[in-house]
Amino acid sequence: MTNRTELSSEWSLLQQHFYRYEQQALLIKLLAVVLTALAVLQLADWRLLPLLAILWLQEAMLRTWQARLADRSLKLEQALRASGDALPAWQLHSDWLASRPGQLALLRDYLGNALRPTVAFPYVVLVLFLLGLPMMTAAN
Repeated sequence: MTNRTELSSEWSLLQQHFYRYEQQALLIKLLAVVLTALAVLQLADWRLLPLLAILWLQEAMLRTWQARLADRSLKLEQALRASGDALPAWQLHSDWLASRPGQLALLRDYLGNALRPTVAFPYVVLVLFLLGLPMMTAAN
């Protein structure tokens, strides 16, 4: 097996795991929706808020692991480039690194991404809904 083949095989494997983490993040979100639905059906109540926070943090941990895969993929891309075997398909993470912001801007990006609809949804909606649930049930 050549160096290029080994590096590209590992890169492909890491990308598969990277995308698998995307699927797992979606499952975490769906679990949060189910738990909130239980609260609506009065099988649970606003005390689900800590559990929703745990799910949110679990997704953050998953995203951290995903970032570590991206870091390793970057090293593989650099090795492929150094060997003269770099193809554009193997430069996903290198291209990102070339445009990466500084530390403070990166922290702003993290916070901004936490508030992006694709990440914050459904957590913000569910938390607001659960906070309003006692008022809705008291009105009935």
